[in-house]
Amino acid sequence: MTALAASSAENPVQLIADLAKAGRAAQRILRETSSEARAAALILAAKRLRADSSAILAANAKDVGAGRERGLSGALIDRLMLDEARLEGVAAGIEAVANLPDPVGEIISSDERPNGLALSRVRVPIGLIGIIYESRPNVTADAAALCVRAGNAALLRGGSEAVHSNHAILSAFRAGLEQGGLPGDAVQIVPTQDRAAVGAMLTAAGLIDMIVPRGGKSLVERVQTDARVPVLAHLDGINHTYVHRAANPAMARDIAINAKLRRPGICGAMETLLIDAAFPRPEAVIAALIDAGCAVRGDAAVARLDDRVTPASANDWDTEYLDAVVSAAIVGGLDDALAHIARHSSSHTDVIVTDDDAIAEAFLSRVDSAIVMHNASSQFADGGEFGLGAEIGIATGRLHARGPVALEGLTTYKWLVRGTGQTRP
Repeated sequence: MTALAASSAENPVQLIADLAKAGRAAQRILRETSSEARAAALILAAKRLRADSSAILAANAKDVGAGRERGLSGALIDRLMLDEARLEGVAAGIEAVANLPDPVGEIISSDERPNGLALSRVRVPIGLIGIIYESRPNVTADAAALCVRAGNAALLRGGSEAVHSNHAILSAFRAGLEQGGLPGDAVQIVPTQDRAAVGAMLTAAGLIDMIVPRGGKSLVERVQTDARVPVLAHLDGINHTYVHRAANPAMARDIAINAKLRRPGICGAMETLLIDAAFPRPEAVIAALIDAGCAVRGDAAVARLDDRVTPASANDWDTEYLDAVVSAAIVGGLDDALAHIARHSSSHTDVIVTDDDAIAEAFLSRVDSAIVMHNASSQFADGGEFGLGAEIGIATGRLHARGPVALEGLTTYKWLVRGTGQTRP
């Protein structure tokens, strides 16, 4: 425990206030630095992660070992685990963010009023952003890089599952920032796992400008219920893949397997498969999933396709499994699929597989989710895959930002008004 944590262990409100004040002071410096300086510091942070890879992987091994002792599921262990390739991906992600166009200072719109006033809206950093997340240690680097690139400071509170990994990653990241001449306090981590610290973050209005939760349903629900600070969040990734009657059978099979099983524990994984009643050989898709190691919980029509299917309960249609489990149903057509999605989707990512372009366009138009796809795996629901470098999360609400939230979603704007002495009548 750090000296700050020890001195404030019995007063989490004071701890968060102290961290937030330090972060805000760093952000005032950060917002005055050039885009080139911020990008260069991030490149140095990525180099430092590579240089410290042995220490980071040793810290991660402690977390993985503790997670296995605690009985974490295979999917959760997969979310937690780092290796050389994944750590290189984290470092490369930081570099990708550094090389993205800087949104800060962008002129969104401009106009000149009849009275001669010149108006413009310009992107600016939000300020100090609190990120509360669970077992994925890559979030530490992704969130830190995105915040710094957009001129924001970050206050991170990771889960206990990844505590050693998070601290090791952040130590390297901060060293890179400081080497680049930026304040290390631009990115801080809450140095205690006391749950009261989360509550203190949620009520730190005036100190923290926005909270971004990344984790399970219980975490996000708590944040949305208790927060007195604006929240950018999604609850679940209850994602659907609808195999239309005009789908290519091989494509439908391949997309279904990839969407569910590539990484079952990520929020972009398919959780429900809907198959058109007129699709040829639906049993082949179901059998391919089961043969690949996926448990299928189906409605009565799906259960008749393969005796290895177990009956789905009413709760299955609203469950984010984050594991090699999928619910499956036969639907009568596009309208039935849309009705099912409207009832059960979490507005994260929904997919149609079809060679009928008119049906595809109807699906893309009528499904009201943050991400809607045609003939592609829902596993592409990722900021990096969208060319955003990295993401701080996928927002499923309707305000400010939606879908993968990257640099632009971490800015707000201000009005600049330039006059020549005008007074209002």
